[in-house]
Amino acid sequence: MWKYMALLFVLFYACGNSTSSTETTAATTSAPKSENISKPKSFENNAEKGVQAPEETAKDNGAPAKFSIRFKENVSGLTYLIGTYADQNVRMDSSQIVSNTASFDKAEGYPQGLYYVIFPDNKFVQIMLAEDQTFSMETSLADPSQTTVKGSVENELFYENMKYERSHRAKMQPYTEVLKTAEKDSDSYNEAMKNRKALVSEREAHLAEIAKKHPNSFFVKFKEAGQNPTLREDLPNDEQVAAYRNEFWDNVDFSDIRIMRTPVIKNKLNRYFTEITPQNPDALKEAADNLLNRVLDYPRYYQFFANWIVFKYEPTKTTLMDAEAVFVHMIQNYFTYNRAFWSDSTQVYGLQLRAHEMAQSLIGQQGPNVTANDQYGKPQTLYDKTADYLVVYMFNPTCEHCAVETPKLIDLYNKEKGKGHLDVYSIVVDTDDKEWKDYLKKNNIEFTSVFDPTNKAIYAKYFVNVTPEVYVLNKDRIIIGKNLKIDQIEEVIRRDQNK
Repeated sequence: MWKYMALLFVLFYACGNSTSSTETTAATTSAPKSENISKPKSFENNAEKGVQAPEETAKDNGAPAKFSIRFKENVSGLTYLIGTYADQNVRMDSSQIVSNTASFDKAEGYPQGLYYVIFPDNKFVQIMLAEDQTFSMETSLADPSQTTVKGSVENELFYENMKYERSHRAKMQPYTEVLKTAEKDSDSYNEAMKNRKALVSEREAHLAEIAKKHPNSFFVKFKEAGQNPTLREDLPNDEQVAAYRNEFWDNVDFSDIRIMRTPVIKNKLNRYFTEITPQNPDALKEAADNLLNRVLDYPRYYQFFANWIVFKYEPTKTTLMDAEAVFVHMIQNYFTYNRAFWSDSTQVYGLQLRAHEMAQSLIGQQGPNVTANDQYGKPQTLYDKTADYLVVYMFNPTCEHCAVETPKLIDLYNKEKGKGHLDVYSIVVDTDDKEWKDYLKKNNIEFTSVFDPTNKAIYAKYFVNVTPEVYVLNKDRIIIGKNLKIDQIEEVIRRDQNK
């Protein structure tokens, strides 16, 4: 089996510390062995605009911190101050509770953001730390609505809004329930929709009033960033979705790194890519471009987004067909010499090389031709096969999954052989000559099987993450399916025939 490493050695987060809105409260392929690989021209940076690394002296911390949280309940033990950076939670400090009070004191201040104060029984309270980090709070673990704050406008706004949101959700609930069950355009449906819209408008006015009174507040930036776009009901359904997706990030002020230290960014990323973007490579690439082009001037957002998308669609970590297309697009456009400022040239070259290997066998492209020797030492050329559909099967004799899938492929081949409809060209990898030939004999494999111990014949042609890897080529030898199970092959062919 070709072992596909997670690329952790080159994809560096280097992120330091690490609700209707998106807020929240609570193995490498072997290159040819006989030659040194020079940098192909296609690896030249195609990004016209670079990304400047953030200055090391960027001031993220607030003023000296000195704040206390007193609890109405009898509490004791050690509390932890937990911060957020992008998709990571980081322990920033701890405090021993004395007289039901947790106190935190730090001369250089804490990075500005949303924090959790966590207790041994997993209960927690939240606080906002902005520039002014001197304040006191009294709260209840059982009922945060009882919280009172002295000396911090940010936390006053945070807890006042928490009360408002709880009340607003309670008002919305009955109308939401009606809309779930009522027939569309019925009197009850229309009445519930009317009342629901009124409450939405009321909430928007409430948030607008806070923003007007406190335009420079961190709370306002946080709250605005978490809001979703208004659904454009004046547009046809498909255009509504497109408009919603295009406007999804409009409320985020990317010049404010503090928002990165809240759950908003992570939640929006998950929703943007998994809920409102169609799960196909073309749509995902477009969504990635739209987002990353917004943050080219905001390097820490750019770095996090680029890495997050690559890890999200790393081929071994997703069931998306042809995840390689997303991976290749990201590497070739964003992990370039003047954009991936957190990686050195060797690391960038390694990623570009990996993308180059993947890029030759993406769905919709012409399948590469292969010529290699079969078990009798006779050259076999993929394109010499004349069947309407070709299955390219990459396997390894010791692979557990191959032991399951190979017999299924043998059955499919035996059913179709001689009809001119389907043929198989198998390529064995990561083995030796004896092991391969013994495997063919043991399994009575009649379809073509080839092996090139140097990898020259197959390098940068049909990419394989894990074995078995299955590709399907149509009459025009276009790749119409990949990353398949054997029992999916016939369905892929049917879909191609019905186009």
